[in-house]
Amino acid sequence: MPIKIGINGYGNLGKGVELAIRQNPDLELAAVLTRRSPSDLKTKTPGVPVLSVQEAGQLIGKVDVMILCGGSATDLPEQGPMFARLFHTVDSFDTHAKIPEYFDALDQAAKESGHISLISVGWDPGLFSLNRLYTEAILPQGKTYTFWGKGVSQGHSDAIRRIAGVKHAIQYTIPVEKAVESIRNGETPALTAREKHIRECYVVVEEGADRTRIEREIREMPNYFADYDTTVHFITEEELKRDHSGMPHGGFVIRNGKTGQGTGQTVEYSLRLGSNPEFTSSVLVAYARAAYRMASHGMAGAKTVFDVPPAFLSPKSGAALRKELL
Repeated sequence: MPIKIGINGYGNLGKGVELAIRQNPDLELAAVLTRRSPSDLKTKTPGVPVLSVQEAGQLIGKVDVMILCGGSATDLPEQGPMFARLFHTVDSFDTHAKIPEYFDALDQAAKESGHISLISVGWDPGLFSLNRLYTEAILPQGKTYTFWGKGVSQGHSDAIRRIAGVKHAIQYTIPVEKAVESIRNGETPALTAREKHIRECYVVVEEGADRTRIEREIREMPNYFADYDTTVHFITEEELKRDHSGMPHGGFVIRNGKTGQGTGQTVEYSLRLGSNPEFTSSVLVAYARAAYRMASHGMAGAKTVFDVPPAFLSPKSGAALRKELL
């Protein structure tokens, strides 16, 4: 029997999850939840029921794992604990500074209901987090650096769109080349957030909106822009569609360390993504499989990528993994 997956939220991430499910024969899309009018939403999978978020309770027993595709700024802090009481869940909460408190909220809700909630699943936090853990464990004497971009950050773009008067927005994260070059040369400088990345924002405002206030709110937004050199460009909706409709991203994790008699060692893990939401969706879907398997082993509570056995991500058997990949 295929694992039945539900999708809450049918934006870029939710649509990507639907496409990813279709690439995994052991999974099937069971339902989609939306805050919009369900009758207005057309999925790519024929016959899949579309319900209002308020009707989520009707899916208890019909969905094995619910993938939460809302934004980290305002959606997930409210929806995460609520859905953890109803289903096993997977989400991509990516406000790094608030992960501990978000984990605690979901851990309580999931344990009370006997569910598994995998939080902060994606590529950062997520796959990059794992690479930071692996390399720091292997090279305890050293320093780790993470760079993002150049690419569109979904979380930062969503945070801008939540500002009053903003109609649409896209935010690019761009590594500072000088910093990257020094680290790839084996150096271990102490770098501030501002010295590692710049943030470039393209914003479409509603007619009559106060651009000065909007720019100030962007630049001063804690956890997102306050600690970075941020440039804000106000453009038309036509310019946004013409020049900024793609969703590329990527980045890399580098650990420079020393072993033995001071021998230099460098480990680098990188991603070059044609579509950030489609790749993130694919990660979420693999971890939905893992969540289902962890639940079948009697586990409950909030978990992160650090807690997931790698074999649980794959549809292959242990024997096949040992033969083909080990």
